[in-house]
Amino acid sequence: MTDDDQDNSPDQLEHWKHHGVQVIKGDRLDPNTAQTPGMFRQAAINHARVGAQKIWAGTVSIQPNAKTGVHHHGELESVIYVVRGKARMRWGERLEFVAEAGPGDFIYVPPFVPHQEINANPDEPLECVLVRSDNEAVVVNITDVDPVEKPEEVYWVDPIHKQPE
Repeated sequence: MTDDDQDNSPDQLEHWKHHGVQVIKGDRLDPNTAQTPGMFRQAAINHARVGAQKIWAGTVSIQPNAKTGVHHHGELESVIYVVRGKARMRWGERLEFVAEAGPGDFIYVPPFVPHQEINANPDEPLECVLVRSDNEAVVVNITDVDPVEKPEEVYWVDPIHKQPE
């Protein structure tokens, strides 16, 4: 597109001014979103706040040595980025599996997977950024799970990432 092709009319400029990039300040997140016991979620990006059509993003905080209730997010895919702390994730029908993530790590949670977040650090909160594949926060809290006593530790293993010895 050349400068000659751009619509720089006052109406178009006014549209982009109010419907272009939006910055959501970290101290202006919305706690009025679906919650799970043991964690505190805040929405930054969703349909109600910015008009998002296909994405939800926000933060989650879990206190030291705390764990969340078991839940899933329906048909949504979720990505969790660990900012600070040590996340221990359990998942499965009886939370049979476990993996850990630290600062800079990403966690992917597929649709309908029952899971539980645990802050594995006794001294500091776990702080994460969440992104989901729809514009609203779907949370289905599950209260009738009988977790296995000792979950199986799962490592991401592929030709580049070998299982630790």
